[in-house]
Amino acid sequence: MPPAASPIFDRLDRELWLITAQAGQRRGGLIATFVSRASLVPALPRVTVGLAKHHHTWELIEASGAFALHLIGEDQLEWVWRFGLRSGRDCDKLEGLAARSGVTGSPILNDALAWLDCRVEARLDTGDRTLYLAEAVDAQNVHSRPILTAKRLRELAPVDKLRELSESMARDIDIDAEAILKWRRQRAASGNGK
Repeated sequence: MPPAASPIFDRLDRELWLITAQAGQRRGGLIATFVSRASLVPALPRVTVGLAKHHHTWELIEASGAFALHLIGEDQLEWVWRFGLRSGRDCDKLEGLAARSGVTGSPILNDALAWLDCRVEARLDTGDRTLYLAEAVDAQNVHSRPILTAKRLRELAPVDKLRELSESMARDIDIDAEAILKWRRQRAASGNGK
């Protein structure tokens, strides 16, 4: 990345989303910031979501074709640790949380500030992640408490959790960088990288 690009992105403050998915008996979730509204048409709500392919939740979305997005509050930091610092391959991250099945079969967390139940309409492979375009088939704005953002998380989080998040992010950066470079080499070799 050009050296000037990082400071530009660092100026942004994205809301944190908790993404859940279920395929058969397997369920999971993760914390994401790569979520954007993708339609101005109120009657046709759509979102784009970018998920790294090495995550358990990505596997669940690939298998089910659906996911749920949840806005979380500043008072729900525990959800960041639960869904952001552990792998769903090792545990059921939703165990003990009040949840129900949405229209798509995705888990809906009852205590989220707001949620959207989404069905995947299209995918784009970008090497390190898959970008999903999805229709929001159901949604609810539940609570009006403050939304947790990336900058606010850094202000509220204990030092030990910030260290864990930084270490996890560093691992993800290494994995993503390798996947992007491999993808670019493959595209260049096939003549699609122009």
